[in-house]
Amino acid sequence: MLTYIVWDMNPDITTIPFLGIPLRWYGVLFALGFMLGQFIMSFIYRREGKPSGDVDSLTIYVIVATLLGARLGHVLFYDPAYYFANPSKIFATWEGGLASHGAGIGLFIGLYLFARKTKVPYLWILDRVAIITCLAGCLIRLGNLTNSEMVGIPTDLPWAFIFPLVDNVPRHPAQLYEAIYCFMLFVFLFWMWYKRRDQLKNGFLFAWFLIILFSLRFIDEFFKINQVEFEDQMILNMGQLLSIPLVLTGIIILIVIRTKKEKVATLHGDAA
Repeated sequence: MLTYIVWDMNPDITTIPFLGIPLRWYGVLFALGFMLGQFIMSFIYRREGKPSGDVDSLTIYVIVATLLGARLGHVLFYDPAYYFANPSKIFATWEGGLASHGAGIGLFIGLYLFARKTKVPYLWILDRVAIITCLAGCLIRLGNLTNSEMVGIPTDLPWAFIFPLVDNVPRHPAQLYEAIYCFMLFVFLFWMWYKRRDQLKNGFLFAWFLIILFSLRFIDEFFKINQVEFEDQMILNMGQLLSIPLVLTGIIILIVIRTKKEKVATLHGDAA
């Protein structure tokens, strides 16, 4: 008889005195993602001789853009009818509802504004932020695991998790799958930046970030239960549909980078 992993972790760490608000593991891991991201970006800026003071400003842009994008993404992609009928619920984030694809879109906009303000190439900052985004994604998915949310479909595999807060059915730990590949992608991108940044064109790391992360995210969705009811009638769920254009964007960026490189090589050859 198979023995599955029973995941009955309490999502609350404690209750904040005088406020009566629970302090949750999810919130701590979410905040830790931003803290570690700021530490790593400070290291990157120092290593590349950029003004380290810009990292504080960057952190604010990232936090605001991520939170707004994640919340509005959930509102617009997953249940717009409900939220338009109940606008006071749009920013009731304590009730749950953050979309990673929305966070990505918000981040693209926020980083564009930051790049214009600090006069750095847009693709340059996207390359660097892609590295820390993977680490943040890992921690956020671990936060989902502590909440027993975004659970996987039923399975009889030996590493299946039972989530008593949901039901007593063995399921894929889909949150853990995503946390693992996000961490592995973080290591890969950081290594590429550390060892080869002088050889890489702007946009190279960001392109591979989009291709690898959202290809794996597309596959990972097959192991998750749908987040909202209307997805039950769809061949591909919303997470998969939103992943496709991001993968294509990464491919297009790589093609453009390669084309520019070949044009430069041709011009040098003609000059010779």
